[in-house]
Order: sequence, then C-alpha cells, then structure tokens
Amino acid sequence: MKVPFIDLGAQYASIQTEIHDAIDKVLKSSAFAGGPFVAGFEENFARYCGTKHAIGVGNGTDALWFALLAAGVGPGDEVITVPNTFIATAEAVSFCGATPVFVDVDEKTCTMDPALVEGAITLKTKAILPVHLYGQTADMDPILKLAGDRGIPVIEDACQAHGSAYKGRPSGSMGLAGCFSFYPGKNLGAYGEAGAVVTNDGALAERIRMLRDHGQNRKYEHRVIGWNGRMDGIQGAVLDVKLRHLDAWNEARRKHGRLYTELLKDVHGLIPPHEAPYSTHVYHVYAIRVKDRDALMGKLGEQGISCGIHYPIPIHLQGAYESLGLGRGTFPVAEKIAGELVSLPMYAELGEERVRHVAGKIADLIG
Repeated sequence: MKVPFIDLGAQYASIQTEIHDAIDKVLKSSAFAGGPFVAGFEENFARYCGTKHAIGVGNGTDALWFALLAAGVGPGDEVITVPNTFIATAEAVSFCGATPVFVDVDEKTCTMDPALVEGAITLKTKAILPVHLYGQTADMDPILKLAGDRGIPVIEDACQAHGSAYKGRPSGSMGLAGCFSFYPGKNLGAYGEAGAVVTNDGALAERIRMLRDHGQNRKYEHRVIGWNGRMDGIQGAVLDVKLRHLDAWNEARRKHGRLYTELLKDVHGLIPPHEAPYSTHVYHVYAIRVKDRDALMGKLGEQGISCGIHYPIPIHLQGAYESLGLGRGTFPVAEKIAGELVSLPMYAELGEERVRHVAGKIADLIG
C-alpha cells in the first residue's frame, strides 16, 4: 500500500463544490488583491481565534516580520526564540535588523523550555517569540508571566498550530500577537501563499495593516515605510471555506495521532510525540524519534510510505547564521532531536487503515 506524506487532492475532493463556488465569486467581482473576501476571512478567523483583529498577509513569514516590526523590534534589539523551527522564525527577526537569541527546548514537547528564558534576557531583549511546534503550543503561562513582569511583549509563532489550544485558550490569542502561515500543507492551508496576524491590540493591528500595504493608511498616503504583503482575494475566499471544516479536520488528525501512539508506544527504540496535559495537539506533524532515522526512512520509502524531517538542521547550525558563532553543542536538546525525528504521514483523510499499515511496517522494521 502506498501512503503519501500528505494528500491535498483528497482534501480538495471533499470540498470541491464549495471551493469552486467561492473562487467563482472572486472572479466575477474581480476583487483579487485584498478586498471583501479577505476582509470576510479576517473577521471569521479573528472570531475563531478569540481575538478582536486578524490581518491577512502574503505568507507566514510576512506575519512574523510585520508583527515584530509593529511591536517595535528594530536594529540592535534581541528576540528570544528557539533553534528547532523553520528558518522563517529567525529570518523575520533578522529582517527587522534584530538578532535572534536562541534557548533550548523541552525534550518531550520540542517547544521552548520556559526555565531557560530568564537567563537569555538582556537589556536588548525586545520580544520573546515562542514557537507552537508540530501542532502543539509551547508552555505559555510561565513565559507570559516572565515577560509580563519585565514588560517584554510575547509574539506567538503559531504557524503550525491552527486550532490548537493552551489550557483552553486558542493558539495565537495569548501574547501581544499570534502569527499564522497558510502554506498549502498546513492544517488550514491556502491554494498558494498566505498568512495572518491575530491580536487584541487595535493600535498594533492598524500598524500591521499599514505595513502590509506599503505603509498606507489611505490610498497614496504613506505614513511609514511598508511592504507589499497583502493577501490575495482568492486565498481569502479559499481559506474562508476551509475554516468551516478546520475543527473536523483537526479532530480527524487527533484521532489518527491517538491511534499511531497506541500502536507505536511499545515499539522498542521509538519515542512517539508527547501531548502535554496543558495542550490540545492538532498534529500538523506526527513526529516520532528513532536513533537510525535515515535507515528507517529509506526502508519505509521502499514500502511506498513517504515521510519527512522537521527539521534536520537547527537554525544555529545553518550557514545563514554562522555569524552568531553558535557551534555544535550549544543547544544539546535541539541538536539531539534534530537527528532523530521522523514525520509520519498525517492528514485528515489518512484513515485508520493507512495508520495501521504505517505503524505495522514501522514495528516490523525496528521492533
């Protein structure tokens, strides 16, 4: 049995009529850049996240960058984040002219270790940027308490956490702002590139709206130097359709995740992902840990089972950030898990038969 890592075609087939109707409305109205379809999605996504505002932007990297800029991050500042994430997290900091300051992660959850944050704070610290990884939130209460006591804003990287929650609070709603990517493979994915920032801060929302539209507060009146970071009308319409299905898709992912864990929990030498008691995990990625990761992936590939790695090289060891001078051994937990993680097939339409097939092949190969 062939099992793809992700199957966007299966998702499309389930909502094809809704999608065609939504796109047809955009085509007939010619509202292609921003406009009413983006505004409609923004209103609905803000409501979904439990925030007052949502600002649609071009992609998740824009969301992170604009949120940090709007929060006042600039040249000479430092932003505390983690090294085991997609590089966009750090890129957004760098494009503000600031420096990413990494802290290691908790080995069970792979998210920011709150106990290490205080030691990373300096007089230059302008923001803390925890990453909700693989569909699970970071442990936010101690991070928010530490940041609040010091007057440091928290910006949530929720680009992999659509619909997840921390102690019942939606991801993205706890800090000054939350940043989302709608890259096609995400739990809530566009048909192209798109992103959003959610916030309860009206002034911050207004600054982000200007930043995404060349610094305009009205046409041809540019109050700040901005960028072209608008969301397309078609993406807004597509996302509005998909948002209506997100909870059901996430519940399917959670069901698949529970079954994977039940089937793999006793496989010797394999560590399934840990769902923290404070978090509602929505399994954007179902990442197991094994010692000989490459051998397992090769054997699964021969069986027609596609897997991925998120992420093989921590950011502090990437050539793009060698100027920080952070060599191997600086963040031992992030480095350890980077060499062991394997992301198994995970999508709402995966189905029990495929989950059992994948888990059975893994158990045969390494059990």
